[in-house]
Amino acid sequence: MNSRERLAMTLNHEQPDKVVVDLGSCLASGIAASALNRLRNALGLKKELVKIHEPFQMLGEIEEDVRQALGVDVVGISTDSTMFGFENKDWKPWKLFDGTDVLVAGGFDPVPDEKGNLYLYPGGDKSAKPCAMMPKGGFYFDMLVRQQPLDENTMDAREDYKDDDHLFTDEELKLLQDKADFYYNNTEYGIIGGNFLCGLGDFAILPGPTIKEPKGIRNLEEWLVAHYIYPDYIKDRYAMQTETALENLCMYKEAVGDKIQAIQISGTDFGTQKGEFISPDMYREFYMPYFKKLNDWVHSNTTWKTMYHTCGSIINFMDDFAETGMDILNPVQCSAAGMDAKTLKEKYGKKFVFWGGGIDTQKTLPFGSVQDVEREVTERLDIFSKDGGFVFNAVHNIQSNSPTENMVAMFRTVQEYNGADKAPGREVE
Repeated sequence: MNSRERLAMTLNHEQPDKVVVDLGSCLASGIAASALNRLRNALGLKKELVKIHEPFQMLGEIEEDVRQALGVDVVGISTDSTMFGFENKDWKPWKLFDGTDVLVAGGFDPVPDEKGNLYLYPGGDKSAKPCAMMPKGGFYFDMLVRQQPLDENTMDAREDYKDDDHLFTDEELKLLQDKADFYYNNTEYGIIGGNFLCGLGDFAILPGPTIKEPKGIRNLEEWLVAHYIYPDYIKDRYAMQTETALENLCMYKEAVGDKIQAIQISGTDFGTQKGEFISPDMYREFYMPYFKKLNDWVHSNTTWKTMYHTCGSIINFMDDFAETGMDILNPVQCSAAGMDAKTLKEKYGKKFVFWGGGIDTQKTLPFGSVQDVEREVTERLDIFSKDGGFVFNAVHNIQSNSPTENMVAMFRTVQEYNGADKAPGREVE
């Protein structure tokens, strides 16, 4: 069984010959660039600079030699655009705060202040206010709120956010087509469509990092409160996003056909460590109708499955998620309240493919021992892989402070679980 067949069985809740493994197919299943650099060295791979393909979280691009060394089964295809309005091209050298030499896109041009903090500008336009800041010694950028004064008498979501949504250009569609054709015709990888097409109220993009002068509500707290005091405003915004996403889905389908097996729809987080951001009733009113439209279109017009990323404690949304037609749930944060792995699998294992949940990236991977890593990975594999419907991935991206030996132990444990005769990494310990 090859990787594409293995993923197809997994997505249809059938038991494949091995557990499908992912690293880097989406923006929430990757690895920080400095951690990837150390992992490459530990695996004895060719010395080369890691490319930072996602500058918000400073994620490293997974190259073919890494996939082969770690037994990765899935690739994601996406455009070359970034969350800050420049493209991943014209690579140039740069150095992270920890001293790691990397490659960044030509449009990545942070400006330091007197304290050493780094600031990015929307599309590199330094005539605008900075849209993101990385504190000195930090690991990623924080979006900056540039909200202008609001006048509730003139608030108009369709006017305020008219520059936020983006229809694929002909060039972007050609790039998606070329990537899908390449991986479909020249490899046996499972293939998914990436970069989350419609994150309704996604906190990462709400501040408008690509826009010179964002209008409307751009502050997270005010956005959540607006569900109560400006409900029509919120619904208008979500209707806009959904309309654009449906047009993009049509063009995406025309460009790649059924060469991909799943599509990433949303990266909006609905949970905190201990509970939900909003009530289930509010989810049903403000989010369910739009996500259902998107899922229904995908299921009626393609063979794809739909993938949603949402962190935190979301146990009280699970039945509603299923009702909207969600197929795949990521990152499966088992450490959050009510998100016990065994309970999730027993109650929802037939309704969702769990993409993630392989190891806790907040505690076990960065702070546990090698034995702790081996024990937790094996436990999660035993629970989630039964009867299919599981893609192994860490809970969200692997963080910069993860010890090299723990990263190696995680992937080695999965490979040995999958029956590999010789899994890499024993010598690292």
